[in-house]
Parts: sequence; structure tokens; C-alpha cells
Amino acid sequence: MVEIEWLASDQFTDQASAKRLLGGCDGLLIPGGFGERGIGGMVEAVRWARENDLPFFGICLGLQVAIIEFARNVCHLPDTNSTEFEPNCETPVISLMQSQREVSDLGGTMRLGAYTARLRPGSRAAQAYGAGEISERHRHRWEVSNAYRDVLAEFGLRLSGQSPDGGLVEVIELPDHAWFIGCQFHPELKSRPTRPHPLFAGFIGAALRHGRGSGPSPAPKELAEIGR
Repeated sequence: MVEIEWLASDQFTDQASAKRLLGGCDGLLIPGGFGERGIGGMVEAVRWARENDLPFFGICLGLQVAIIEFARNVCHLPDTNSTEFEPNCETPVISLMQSQREVSDLGGTMRLGAYTARLRPGSRAAQAYGAGEISERHRHRWEVSNAYRDVLAEFGLRLSGQSPDGGLVEVIELPDHAWFIGCQFHPELKSRPTRPHPLFAGFIGAALRHGRGSGPSPAPKELAEIGR
């Protein structure tokens, strides 16, 4: 049985608190959301998961936080953030979609609905789906900035899913990590109790393997889910 422990992101103040909160868990999930509250704590949690080989799954905002953490702590880019949280930051690795930058009324302008994505052959995402092209449902405005793709890839971040025209990042992963995947879409909208989404199945499988490796129990002790 999978045990889920909800953790408030403001509990994560540094790496010591991240170790205390996540040390007994077999996976970390950061779901979607809006607003800047708790982002710093999420960054600390993702860093601990990345550096300690803890299976990680980031959905929408979770992907964006993972990009921010990687750019700050691996690429060492100065003043890194999302323009959602810090509009005038020096290194906006997450920014508003180009088509919406001149829109003043954001009430109905999200990227909303089903969109096709192409997966990189041989990537963990492609292996999870067993397919090279997928269709997933979206609900967001901010995207990974194309201006920083090359430097992120240079330091080891794999852009494993993109829009058909290559203009938008849909899935990221760290190939040398136990299981570290972020997606810009919302897989929970297509997941069912008797037919789990491939990325959820892959994440739970990685947590099971982590649990077997860290103790006698064959099942994950806990999956941490960060909330605000």
C-alpha cells in the first residue's frame, strides 16, 4: 500500500529541513499550482531529491520549480526565477508564453486542452509511454524559456518531450537519476484507479525500487506530496 504524506512547502527552509522531512520517503511529487507562495521551499525539496537520488515527479508547476532549481544550483545562473514570481529577474528560465505577453486580461488565455507532444527516442518518458507521440491535457500560462534550453542541456538536463514544432518543452528528465521527470501537462486528468497514467505508474515503480533498496520493506514507506 502506498502511503501519502502531505507536506507544506514552507516547512522546507534549507537542506537540513529537507533531509528531515524527506529522509523517510521513497518519492517526491510536486503538483500544479499558481502563485509565488512556498516556491523557495519547493526548490529546497527538489534539490534534496535531485542530489540524493530520491524519485521525483513534477507536474506543471512542479516541472517549472525543477527547472529553477537546476538552473540555480547546477548551471549557477544568476538571479534565476520565473517571471510569474519575479517579473524582473535577471535569468527568467520560466516565462510567459510569447503569444500572451501583450495580453492584459488573463482570465481566459491559458494554454488549455489537449496538445500533442513528441518524445525523445530512448528517453525514460518514451519508455514509460511505450510511444513516440502522445496527447495530454494542459492548463497553464508560463513555459520553459527557449533562451536557456542550450545551457540546461549542456549541464545534463534532458528535454525529452517537445511540441511537434519543437517550440515548447513538454517533458524534462535527468537520465542519470533514479527517476526524475517533470511534465508541463496534467497527467492526473487521464489517470484512473484501474488504469494509471504511464508517468504515475513509472513514478510509483521507482518509489518501490527505492524502498527495496533502503530497507527490508518491498513497498514504499511514504510518498511526499508538496502542497501550499
